[in-house]
Amino acid sequence: MKKSLIGLLTVIMAALVLTGCSNNSSAADKTLNVGILQIVPHGSLDAARKGFKEELNKEIKQHDKSIKVKYNYQNAQGDQSNLNSMAQQLTQKKNDLILGIATPSAQALAKKTKTTPIVVTAVTNLKSAGLVKDDRKPNTNVTGTKDLGPVDKQVKLLTTLTKSDKPIGVLYNSSEENSVLQIKKVKTYAKNHNLKLNIVSVTSTNDVASALSSMSGKVSGIYIPTDNLMASSMKTVGKKAKEAKLPVVTGSIEMAEDGGTATYGINYNDLGKQTAKMAYKILIDKKKPQDMPVETSHTLRLYVNKDNAKALGINPDKIQKP
Repeated sequence: MKKSLIGLLTVIMAALVLTGCSNNSSAADKTLNVGILQIVPHGSLDAARKGFKEELNKEIKQHDKSIKVKYNYQNAQGDQSNLNSMAQQLTQKKNDLILGIATPSAQALAKKTKTTPIVVTAVTNLKSAGLVKDDRKPNTNVTGTKDLGPVDKQVKLLTTLTKSDKPIGVLYNSSEENSVLQIKKVKTYAKNHNLKLNIVSVTSTNDVASALSSMSGKVSGIYIPTDNLMASSMKTVGKKAKEAKLPVVTGSIEMAEDGGTATYGINYNDLGKQTAKMAYKILIDKKKPQDMPVETSHTLRLYVNKDNAKALGINPDKIQKP
């Protein structure tokens, strides 16, 4: 009898242990690990990241409140060696999905893994960056959202703010693929509309102030595309451009907020949220990036930096969507 009781207790204890392991496993399965790699801190990319996290948290909570999302955020501070080591770290860890913010981050991640799902945002052209085979059907482990804005309409907007017949100044980082692509579009628009351009490229934030000084008195206004280096320098741009009484139209709303005059373009917080909806489909609906078309921004907005416009003698209420 005693042996039978001991045997029964042993079976019960073993069952409890197994049940406990099962519960722990179930709890572990309730956590989703999401890596985030960002090339540099600045308004546009920060907004994309915040929008992504906010929307993904909301979507996951609506689906199942017991699921937690754990983020591993890495910022390379504009350093390529940091970017490579951080990409290696994120791909070696067991992340369920990784977000790459901006072209260099996306490329660094894509070189490190061909299996972990990657969604990207703030990338101008995924195909030309070697991230996908085709926008409609990526056929790689990468998909996401493009941030290519309406360059032609942005340049047109600038022409409505200029007060002279001098060339339009264009300032960009020649080391960024996304910027080079946009400058090609600027040149095409200028050729088709008989506009003269004064194009200046920089490769360091230290060059921005001197580049702007060289433009003073020679241009009627300045166009700056979505560009990571220039986005990091917008406060310098705003100060120098106001001193020279030059209107500045930027590629993104966040850049205009930081020192531009106006833009008709993308809101990166919205773009981050749009990217999060794609991530949700991968994490919860088990969709594969290979089959998910690359998306462009669903919304474009006219934004006017009223303080900047007034400082230049421009009535902000008169600025209209191009």
